[in-house]
Amino acid sequence: MDESKATPKAVVLSAILHIGIVGFLFLAILPCSSYEHVFDALGLPSWMNPITCSRPLELQGPIIEATLIGPTGSPPPKAVKVKPVPNSVPPPPTVPPPPTPPTPEKPVVKTLPPPPVHPDVVDQEKVVADAMQKAEDAKKLQEEKERQRQSELDAQVAKKKEEEKKKLDALFAKLDAASLQTKKLDSKARQAKQQMEDLKNAQDDGQPDLPAAAQRQTGNNSQNSSLADEYAAAIQNAVTPNWLRPDNMPSVPCQVHIVQSPGGDVMSATVDSSCPYDDAGRRSVENAVLRTKTLPYKGFESVFQRHLTFTFRPQ
Repeated sequence: MDESKATPKAVVLSAILHIGIVGFLFLAILPCSSYEHVFDALGLPSWMNPITCSRPLELQGPIIEATLIGPTGSPPPKAVKVKPVPNSVPPPPTVPPPPTPPTPEKPVVKTLPPPPVHPDVVDQEKVVADAMQKAEDAKKLQEEKERQRQSELDAQVAKKKEEEKKKLDALFAKLDAASLQTKKLDSKARQAKQQMEDLKNAQDDGQPDLPAAAQRQTGNNSQNSSLADEYAAAIQNAVTPNWLRPDNMPSVPCQVHIVQSPGGDVMSATVDSSCPYDDAGRRSVENAVLRTKTLPYKGFESVFQRHLTFTFRPQ
């Protein structure tokens, strides 16, 4: 569509619209009597008039002139000098006063009874007490559930700890058993090694039941040897293989008092108080004599002594 042609048309329509608005406003400010005069002049019936003016009241009696006061009042009319007219009109008839309307009867209002002093106080207190009791019961029930739940948790924790303790005990028991088994095996290995060494030493020179060569009591190239010295050397050779030497043992002699029966069976062995060994060394010498059980006897009957003081020399 051409814009040059549309612009004059829009201007014309806008002008018509504004003229119509102005005309409507003009008709709106006209009084209703103007519409009635127009309809009367055209001879149109009154029912076709959309605007009907309200008729003024028509009452008997003289005309009363009044002046409107206030924002809605019109300006007072100008005073016009009027010649007095003789009072030729008879006075209006006296209008009797209207009859006094009957006094309306007042409705009888029934008085309500006063409210009770304590309306259902007992019932209300009972309801409140029941509600408080229910709340207290619910609280106790909740606390009991919490205690029960905590007790169950504590029992579970205790059970778990007990199971873990049993597992640890079983593990330590296995470790102890393994350690004991290891010690037993080590002891058996040492015993087997000692037995092999004893067997080897017994086979040396075809002399069984003799101590190792390093531990044998040998002579000192003396021209003469008494039977008592030979007896002491035989006891030394019998006791030395049964002696377990402690650590830090000094290489000095120690006297031992031995009680034996005929035949050489050892009954007791007590280290003399002059022995320079410590407690462990003294016990080792006494145990060596007791483990020997039987001392040399055959061939030494003439020098045999039931109470014998033996000088032990560590080798």
